[in-house]
Amino acid sequence: MNVQSTVNVGPYIIMEEISEKKRLIFESALDLIRERGFHGAPMSLVAGNAGVAAGTIYHYFKGKDDLIRELYAYNRERVIAIVDKAAGTGATRKERFFNIWNQLYEFYNQNDNVLIFFEQFLNSPYNADKSPNHLRGTLYSFFQEGMEAGEIRQVKPELLIVLTFGSVNSAAKLNLFSQVPLDQSDLRDAVEILWQGIATG
Repeated sequence: MNVQSTVNVGPYIIMEEISEKKRLIFESALDLIRERGFHGAPMSLVAGNAGVAAGTIYHYFKGKDDLIRELYAYNRERVIAIVDKAAGTGATRKERFFNIWNQLYEFYNQNDNVLIFFEQFLNSPYNADKSPNHLRGTLYSFFQEGMEAGEIRQVKPELLIVLTFGSVNSAAKLNLFSQVPLDQSDLRDAVEILWQGIATG
């Protein structure tokens, strides 16, 4: 059985198919990396936790380094798809920004393993390619077009992207891992404060 996911890249839609076994391996790796870190998640344990034969995992990945990098790329594409979809809904730039922020928050709130994995990956030697092109895409264009329209302050789009994701991540962690649950009013306040900081008026 294959699991199909839709990934939007600019004006294009890419249909990715991953097998059910590969999806289970990804989920297993996320669970184990969260609990044990990268070093505590050998391929044999990832395979066993996923319920697949030890040899099967090597059908999909050359080794653990390959698995971890593919796991990052797969989840990054999931986030890109969320941003692309949210950026296309809303009558104003502010509404579209609110949609982007809220959809990202919902994703991380429902996929806390991904949130934790991203932090581990980005602060590890696996994140060797720190090309600024990683920050290019729909959100970059969204901010750049907003500046050209005079709706967003003249700031490096990369900085606005970091501020956006940083606030989403912090809010999700506050809701998930502290004794401070956030309701819809709290979320509206958070994104409104951020928008007021980046908008021109």
